[in-house]
Amino acid sequence: MTTQNDPQQHAPLQKDPDDWKTGDEPMTASQRSYLETLAQDTGEAVDENLTKAEASKRIDELRDRSPRVNGGEQ
Repeated sequence: MTTQNDPQQHAPLQKDPDDWKTGDEPMTASQRSYLETLAQDTGEAVDENLTKAEASKRIDELRDRSPRVNGGEQ
C-alpha cells in the first residue's frame, strides 16, 4: 500500500540513458549549456563530443558535486 507521502509514488520514471533509442546522437544544445554551467561550478572540463546518453550521465555526475545544485555543499 502506498501513502500520499510515499516518495516512490512521485519518483520520476526515467529510462537508463544506455537504453535510449537516440542515446547515440550528439548531445542537445540544452545538455551542452547545462554541462557548461555545471563544469564551471565544479572546475571540470566538458567533452564537446558527448552523445545524448553520455551527456546525461555526465550531468548526473557533475550535478552531485555542484554547489549550485547542492545548496553550497560539496
